[in-house]
Amino acid sequence: MAHPTDRLFREAAETLRARGNAVALTGAGISVESGIPAFRGIQGMWEKYDPMEYATIGAFLQDPEKVWGMLKEMVDLFSRAVPNSAHLGLAEMERRGVLRSVITQNVDGLHQAAGSRRVIEFHGNAEELICLSCWNRYPSRVKIREGIPPRCACGKILKPNLVLFGEPIPWDAQEEAETEAKRCSVLLVIGTSAQVAPACDIPLLSKRSGAVIIEINPEETPLTKSVADLHLREKAGVAVTLLEREIRTPDPSH
Repeated sequence: MAHPTDRLFREAAETLRARGNAVALTGAGISVESGIPAFRGIQGMWEKYDPMEYATIGAFLQDPEKVWGMLKEMVDLFSRAVPNSAHLGLAEMERRGVLRSVITQNVDGLHQAAGSRRVIEFHGNAEELICLSCWNRYPSRVKIREGIPPRCACGKILKPNLVLFGEPIPWDAQEEAETEAKRCSVLLVIGTSAQVAPACDIPLLSKRSGAVIIEINPEETPLTKSVADLHLREKAGVAVTLLEREIRTPDPSH
């Protein structure tokens, strides 16, 4: 007797194969298998650092040297991480013409490292530093090697070009993400509960535009019963690998 999970995976793969034109929305859960703990939860960064004290734009402007204590740890963590099978599977789906883009809430750059070409970074990227005074930009790793906190040529302390609490989402990223959400035929929601605004609106936009919502998450989320058409209750790496394999070589007996 077939396991219900097998049926769900075949149904999801068939939907992707038949409809194509898919977009992925990814959150912290997709990078956990790369050794980057989710910011929330037992192993999360926010267990160690109070986000209101370390991760707001106000905190950075008030005491950037203190905030860099947390940022240095975060950037070090990202620099050691490598893409996992979920990142690689999405890049392969893009190469095969099934997936048109990835909208990510992550700032770790792992989608690009895996080979994804069209990545919309909703919250920026930790790979680049920016000066809030003269707007010069620098590669993070080069500048960080010069010392912490890293400084601009103008003398000001640099900030990673990512969205801290209290900062707006980059307008071009939000506009592009919303356009992709409305135009896709399938939305893969991977490793996110989509509870943080405005990223939480993406699945709703896709659903209203007629897309099939496939959720990949080992846990149930607020999306599971309200928005998702299919819930693949698996880790991102396992689920994306199985989906990509099924899309590539469908089981002829089904």
